[in-house]
Amino acid sequence: MAGYYLWKSFSEDEDRPEKPRRCGVTEIRSPEYSIMSFSISQDILESIGEFVDGLKFSGGSHSLLPKTYVKEITDLAHRHGVYVSTGDWAEHLLRKGPASFKQYVEECKNLGFDTIELNAASLKIPEESLLRFVRLIKNGGLKAKPQFSVKFEGSDIPTAGNRAFGAYVAPVQRNYEIVEDVDLLIRRAERCLEAGADMIMIDADDVCKYAEDLRTDMIAKIVARLGLEKTMFEASNAKTSEWFVKRYGPKVNIFTDHSEVMKLECLRGGNLGRNHASVLGLDSSFYFFR
Repeated sequence: MAGYYLWKSFSEDEDRPEKPRRCGVTEIRSPEYSIMSFSISQDILESIGEFVDGLKFSGGSHSLLPKTYVKEITDLAHRHGVYVSTGDWAEHLLRKGPASFKQYVEECKNLGFDTIELNAASLKIPEESLLRFVRLIKNGGLKAKPQFSVKFEGSDIPTAGNRAFGAYVAPVQRNYEIVEDVDLLIRRAERCLEAGADMIMIDADDVCKYAEDLRTDMIAKIVARLGLEKTMFEASNAKTSEWFVKRYGPKVNIFTDHSEVMKLECLRGGNLGRNHASVLGLDSSFYFFR
């Protein structure tokens, strides 16, 4: 890492190891919200590629791009030591049967993809079928990364107390339902890992979308059962990333936007990363998750 930034400390005890990394992985999204030209992708990887481990084609965006262009991007990523993931697109192939899915795996391999993501929340298939697709991906020579999310059902319980007749009442969550969902998530994720999955993606936004405070007990249970090395958290903003790094250290695996990579790297670092306010431009006395 010599020759990068004077403020950046890469102590093995305090920060991440050098690439290829098994922990402290940073994965970024590629074209979905905007189509990045090859030159822009090249600029991003040449400038911050040392801090990026994976590139994800979110939302099945690769299915809309010419195969030659996709291959150029995957080759570019590999030159910078960055793996490439398909994102959550495989579920669209499942209605055509296992044979079509097997062809999809082979095509992804030919295009230079390293990982196929399976969005378990969207698949709505039996658990054994999910495990079978994980094995198909592994047999095809690619890495499998199932994605799970915690779903909240809080629309059927009215707020207690006096209220005017016919007035709208905001729903209240059932805490025990949330815990059941987390236990189910963990059990299914554990079976995927046993079947050969390389990592589990957790949608962190769903964990706190309907609550004022982050359910730290949920995150703690997921990390305790699955382990930091086998878990990646999807963080949509700097505050979410900050919370994970502060709580679990620089070796937590995070999926984020490419515009957040430098902020995240500062947080992971041993020097400037300690001063969260200067890195993120936030009031250090206030955090979204308290």
